[in-house]
Amino acid sequence: MQDVTDIERIVKSYILTEFLPGESPEALTPTTPLISIGVLDSLATLKLVSFLEQEFSIGIDAHEADTDNLDSIERIARLVRSKQ
Repeated sequence: MQDVTDIERIVKSYILTEFLPGESPEALTPTTPLISIGVLDSLATLKLVSFLEQEFSIGIDAHEADTDNLDSIERIARLVRSKQ
């Protein structure tokens, strides 16, 4: 089971590569809002959920793919950790 820091690092790398190419890594912090500022739209959220399920061998229910769980790297890591 990975710790939260490892999960955050993996998720941050994925988000920078897939959704923010060319963005400075320092601009994306663990608490940067992802959905509420438009980094993740509905299609990007589906891609992220698919990535999380494959990368961490977890299942994420449809009702869990919301702002409460996916609006920041910190929240995403907490969700992944709770599913492991």
